[in-house]
Amino acid sequence: MMMYMEARMGDVMVRKQIYLPRQQNQLVKRLAKQRGVSEAEVIRQALKREAEMSAPVVRDSKRALDEIIAFARSLREHSELMQGEPIRWNRQELYEERESRWFEKDEGG
Repeated sequence: MMMYMEARMGDVMVRKQIYLPRQQNQLVKRLAKQRGVSEAEVIRQALKREAEMSAPVVRDSKRALDEIIAFARSLREHSELMQGEPIRWNRQELYEERESRWFEKDEGG
């Protein structure tokens, strides 16, 4: 059995075995016949479309990160915001402080 094969464009193809419900199997066969391509090509095209659909999320995430970085850098220009000692904390102290506030509310009514 051949595990790898060279595609026309020189890409190495890796053989994958997948399990499809009967209905999806019939759909892949029908689409391949309609398009005049192999069943594997139908699946490759579907994977490519899926990846392209999720790409805007990555671009939006990158833009959001760039905006956060730009905002953080802009804070450096406002030295009045950077006065005093930095706030130091640890997670356990925050949990204990929050729990004490919750319990005070429960006890106080």
